[in-house]
Amino acid sequence: MQIALPTPMLAGLSPAQFMRKHWQKKPLLVRQAFAGAAPPASLKDLALLAARDDVESRLVTAFDGQWRLKHGPIARLPAMSKPGWTLLVQGLDQHLAEARALLDLFRFVPDARLDDLMLSIASDGGGVGPHFDSYDVFLIQLAGRRRWRIAPQRDAVLRDDVPLKIIANFKPEQDFVLEAGDMLYLPPGWAHDGIAVGPGCVTASVGFRASTVEGLAAELLPRLLDEVDSAGKLYADPRQEAVTDPARVPTALLDFARRAVEAAMQRPLALERALGEALTEPKAKVWFEPGEPLPPGQGAVLDRRSRMLYDAAHVFLNGESFRAAGRDAALMRGLADSRQLSAAEVLRLSAGARELLDQWTEDGWVQPLGS
Repeated sequence: MQIALPTPMLAGLSPAQFMRKHWQKKPLLVRQAFAGAAPPASLKDLALLAARDDVESRLVTAFDGQWRLKHGPIARLPAMSKPGWTLLVQGLDQHLAEARALLDLFRFVPDARLDDLMLSIASDGGGVGPHFDSYDVFLIQLAGRRRWRIAPQRDAVLRDDVPLKIIANFKPEQDFVLEAGDMLYLPPGWAHDGIAVGPGCVTASVGFRASTVEGLAAELLPRLLDEVDSAGKLYADPRQEAVTDPARVPTALLDFARRAVEAAMQRPLALERALGEALTEPKAKVWFEPGEPLPPGQGAVLDRRSRMLYDAAHVFLNGESFRAAGRDAALMRGLADSRQLSAAEVLRLSAGARELLDQWTEDGWVQPLGS
């Protein structure tokens, strides 16, 4: 990706300029960011996806002023002629090549932060109420029209009488109507309320990962503990004296626990491995279909559901880590960055790396290029 070149997608800014001027700083409205935009699937196809067990979907209705939330699978949708409903289909990039291609346009942000593409399909007046996200979001209008009201609201109070995180004291400061092809970028914490203007409103949301300290620690600690060699490290206290306060945690046991955690951190590259594996762990509803080894003379492409990252010493794919160096490392990093390897590049892999690539293809993580 040419990050220094201006693009209509970002109102004539280059990706580098956008990241400096707007990313996590201020909103950006882009008229006709995607001229000729179209949804990646028909309403019928999206309804079929929402009815599947392996697709995360939600139906939000506000009929007669009563908010309702139903989690998928969604067997049947209301008629588009009935105002006040919204279907949300999460992770559409995992299921449709067109959705994956749209998500890939935003890879000027590190993949470690890029999450997924969600599609919102709404009848007239449909929406999810005024709310805010803890992550950045690009809102792309693909069909119909949607009115957005936004504000940098810092005193948000959530309603406690609805099944959604709706702001009770929403105070909009800006108001836009997005036509098909328009896009609105919002930094984290910006309150926003999107309401469909007419039926057949389709909006794509490009969302990003934003882990809390607690959440990231919860993901990393179990992986770090797996790194500890516990052989022969059974706790012992031969000098423990009799006590009159039996409920008190012994200081020696606390010290033993502290050393156990420190030992996990001290192992070489332990944190790097844990972080890379956690960041590439597939989501709960992501399943891969087994395949065959890569045919001779064939290029390779990552399955659209695969997450692949790398650091100075590893490549990470779908929650697993692999050491890499030299030419193999350069080629595997190329696979992660471009999400494919040409047939000529595959031929340059060592025997061990080629065997690993074949295993990934059998696992369904990688597909033959052009298949």
